[in-house]
Amino acid sequence: MKTVIVACRTLQAEIELAMEKTGVRHHIEYIESGLHERPAKLARIVQELLDTIEADRVLLCLGQCGNSMVGIKAGSFEMVLPKVDDCLSLLIGSTKEKSRLSYQDHAFFLTKGWLLGESTIMSQYQKSVEKYGEDTALSIMEMMYEHYNTLGLIDTGTGPMDELYEQTEDVAKLLGLSRKTYPGSVSYIEELLTGPWPEEKFIVKKPFETVKTEDYNGMI
Repeated sequence: MKTVIVACRTLQAEIELAMEKTGVRHHIEYIESGLHERPAKLARIVQELLDTIEADRVLLCLGQCGNSMVGIKAGSFEMVLPKVDDCLSLLIGSTKEKSRLSYQDHAFFLTKGWLLGESTIMSQYQKSVEKYGEDTALSIMEMMYEHYNTLGLIDTGTGPMDELYEQTEDVAKLLGLSRKTYPGSVSYIEELLTGPWPEEKFIVKKPFETVKTEDYNGMI
């Protein structure tokens, strides 16, 4: 049985670790990481890619991401998706646990993959500086992140956390946020790679079926 993984580039390190731990060696097609900020474009790119894939099963390592997966249609293959709102919940373990931690600490979560992506907090700031000047850019950033107190650095076991602390020092200073490490895991990704796929954690679509809004009901 031929299986293909379609995943956000942001999760590359975690997927590689999960594959190492499980021994799975499926072909992977990565999607540009910055697309999670543009759900309509993300949906279009994913569908265009799926339409080119010839396989028996496709594992979509993507969260719901602003409803971008709603309306996605399987080709002549079975399609499996994690039942989570975004990729951060996939790494923390569940949508509810991410929401609980976010509410508890007013945390904005980051991983190394997010810091290496096309669109980061600092790149957003630099673009605003170029367009509006430093004072206005800072005001914009403060407004965007005013509800957060903490930069939540997720330790997924893919590398030293010291590096992540160094890389987020400027962001923390810019926004006046404290930093805190939260335990992450690739176990959800391991389950996606190997199965079985219980309905409380995964959406399983038969060939030519479409992902619906209600498929995400009851996210754990």
